[in-house]
Amino acid sequence: MSLATRVLIGLIGGFLVGLALAGASSPAAATLLAIVTPVGTIFINLIRMTVIPLVASMVVASIGSMAASGTLGRVGTRAAAMAVALVAIAAVTSVFVAEPLFARVHIDQNAAMALRGPVAAAPAGTAASPGPAPLVQLLIDLVPQNVAKAAADGAILPVIVFSVLFGIALAGVTAERRDAVLRVVQGVADAMQRLVAAILVLAPAGVFALAVPLAAKLGLAAAGAVVAYIVLVVTLTILVGVFLLYPVGIIGGAMSPRAFISYCAPAQAVAFASRSSLAALPAMVESAERAGLPAVASRLILPLAASVSRVGAAVAQPVGVLFLARLYDVTLSTAQLTSMVFTVILTTFSVAGGPGGSIIAMVPVLAAVNLPIEGIGILLAVDTIPDMFRTTENVTGSLTIAAVLRRHSY
Repeated sequence: MSLATRVLIGLIGGFLVGLALAGASSPAAATLLAIVTPVGTIFINLIRMTVIPLVASMVVASIGSMAASGTLGRVGTRAAAMAVALVAIAAVTSVFVAEPLFARVHIDQNAAMALRGPVAAAPAGTAASPGPAPLVQLLIDLVPQNVAKAAADGAILPVIVFSVLFGIALAGVTAERRDAVLRVVQGVADAMQRLVAAILVLAPAGVFALAVPLAAKLGLAAAGAVVAYIVLVVTLTILVGVFLLYPVGIIGGAMSPRAFISYCAPAQAVAFASRSSLAALPAMVESAERAGLPAVASRLILPLAASVSRVGAAVAQPVGVLFLARLYDVTLSTAQLTSMVFTVILTTFSVAGGPGGSIIAMVPVLAAVNLPIEGIGILLAVDTIPDMFRTTENVTGSLTIAAVLRRHSY
């Protein structure tokens, strides 16, 4: 039985137990909740403790390697700029579409207040943090006075900004010393990914422990909200592909619709089945060569885009954040939404190429808007179907970038 299936069983089992306990006041029910709640908290803390070293090391390794590569040059810079632009458009579009739709999902406000706990004593519908900083203050806060203190305080966005700048600066170091640093950083990134994979083995029990108190407090509204999340994230992912990536690839790549569909289809099939952009890379390269793309597009741009470009994640992460905000009855301010989009753009460069990578990378996004990290367990449990579409979108975005830039690659 696959891990995804076991996690889904854990979610369903947790919901059933939680629904059975909903409204119960017996000592046995209170004892059971007192047992499972710390288990869920420990699972989330295990994930949380990996976030800063994982994200920082992957961002430094990715940016440092790209900036140091002598083949990056003008074409690579254009590819990176185009990847950022596509991610930004997808993220902003997702926010504008998902926010009003989730507002229609009914969540009992008293139950939502119970989920938020004693720290959330403000009336339902208020912002997650008192007195949200204006946009100018948000920009100031992006630059940490002390990056170690920012990491210790859990201010992940300034750490990511520092990591990007450090990766760029690393390109100016002599090759011998730069390569030594990159080997260490890549080693940290690889070790953290192995640690995350080991933690995810515990996901069925962790998700069960998170789902029990959630369902006990929200009742059937929790299940309805989860279904709404799945439908919306899949629909938005498809729409971004159809109305953004395909037109850009067809027009910018000077390909007919039929040719572009044929160019993307083989790699999309692999991505959908494997839920891994890197697993689809050989099919992407083969499609690019069959379509007559120059070597720099198939051998440089595609591997680069497959490693760091995550258009699908730019759709899924804002939708996931807005879903959890609705679940906990938290209204995000304009400054918080802006911070979320900015964090999404940066964290897409640190998403691992394997299944479920985007969900783990959501932790910094949730932290940026002060939403409870516990909700990530629910998203992780129902991520199989969204991840299939999200990975397909990531691959389509990479192929789109290569198609558009092929005329600048000769």
